[in-house]
Amino acid sequence: MLDRIWAPWRAQYIRESAQADGNSSCFFCHGLNGVDDRGNLLAWRRPHSVVVLNRFPYNNGHLLVAPRVHQGRIDDLSGPDLLEPIETVQRMVAILNRMLRPQGYNIGLNLGKAAGAGLPGHLHWHVVPRWDGDTNFMPVLGQTKVLVESLHEFYDRLVEEIRAEDDSTPLVS
Repeated sequence: MLDRIWAPWRAQYIRESAQADGNSSCFFCHGLNGVDDRGNLLAWRRPHSVVVLNRFPYNNGHLLVAPRVHQGRIDDLSGPDLLEPIETVQRMVAILNRMLRPQGYNIGLNLGKAAGAGLPGHLHWHVVPRWDGDTNFMPVLGQTKVLVESLHEFYDRLVEEIRAEDDSTPLVS
């Protein structure tokens, strides 16, 4: 049996997203260059990676983990720019396990526009918590996704969990 994540509400993201590959329209770079981490949903700045909440999530807790460098190809990354984002994905899974107790995850990387990358100029991994039965009739019939917590409420809880786990990493608020 083939399971699919249906997300028709993400059409807004597709319609609104900038198609440029440059970092002028890159929300990762915009957030990293800014100081309003909560407004940009930037939850964690590490030396070589960043964690951002997805503005158009498939599920509660849908995170994006990216290298801090603006690169769209995995073969352009090396050393800590390649390794730390993967370690960050691992740490976020541990934190989400404590916070949300999902029964599984979809963790993926879309390389290039043809593969579904909404921001092909800045490589990033999706971390999507999943639960048995987490899709129902609402997205199909009502074109509506039910999320049980607002992005900013979840952001505040996530940042608190990150700080509790790694209070040696300063966060800009």
